[in-house]
Amino acid sequence: MTTTVVCEEVNRTFGTVTALDGVSLTVHEGEIFGVVGPNGAGKTTLLNCLEGLDRPTSGRVEVLGLDPARHTAELATRVGVQLQSAALPPRLTVQEAMRLYSALYDDPRPWPDLLRTLGIADKARDRVDRLSGGERQRVFIALALIPRPELVFMDELTTALDPRSRREMWDTVEAVRDEGATVVLTTHYMEEAERLCDRVAIIDRGRLVALDTVPALIQRHAGATTAHITLTSAPPADLDLARVPGVTHVTVKGRDLTVQGDADALQRTLAELSAQNLTAATMSTTSPGLEDVFLSLTGRPIATQEAAA
Repeated sequence: MTTTVVCEEVNRTFGTVTALDGVSLTVHEGEIFGVVGPNGAGKTTLLNCLEGLDRPTSGRVEVLGLDPARHTAELATRVGVQLQSAALPPRLTVQEAMRLYSALYDDPRPWPDLLRTLGIADKARDRVDRLSGGERQRVFIALALIPRPELVFMDELTTALDPRSRREMWDTVEAVRDEGATVVLTTHYMEEAERLCDRVAIIDRGRLVALDTVPALIQRHAGATTAHITLTSAPPADLDLARVPGVTHVTVKGRDLTVQGDADALQRTLAELSAQNLTAATMSTTSPGLEDVFLSLTGRPIATQEAAA
């Protein structure tokens, strides 16, 4: 498995403030890798070090086998960057921006193709200041993809977008990955990370507190899935769902059952009920997510951290 990004014991301090505290991680070729955590956790500082916009105070950073702070020119043709805060001259049209950036590279990707891929081909003649938030974000992604990058950094891509635009942007990120690029993105939206990321690094107060796939993190740190089942008839007194593999807790009150367990426990529970000739009249499930992981690891809900940031 090819490694595209390496961080080893990366520290970054600003005076007495520690923005990154011993962060170590690797990113594999072809994955969407998420760096998640509340606002102010150090996500953008980490990306700045990976992009060569900043240098770690200590530790080692390697991008595509190179030091991003020393090999900026070489990486500029291999890495695409969508910054958290970026702007273009407001009276510039989309096609003018595309032509300007294309002129910077020896073998740029044809920008009309990019606009079609990103769903904004009809905006080519529009001025940048007349685009919606989601359309502007697509323009900046297009600019990042012009050099045909092997690796793309996206920093808080969907912040300030409405829910519909956010979900459309998720499709765009997946399209970038499907075309062959590795994607590293930061977000404080846990739903976004759950939908997009192959693996997730959770950062809190500059420290890496967990790194794994989303299902593995949820299984290890977030507790059980809960199913609430109402049967069409009362179960027999000797019904023993606690013996079902993966079930950790069962409560029976008349026809109402509450079952907790791992991700496969519900299917096994339903199979056991069917074997007992019991039928569910209604059923609802509650599954833990990355927000529950963050709460378990830090003792604080991420929403509180966002409000305070």
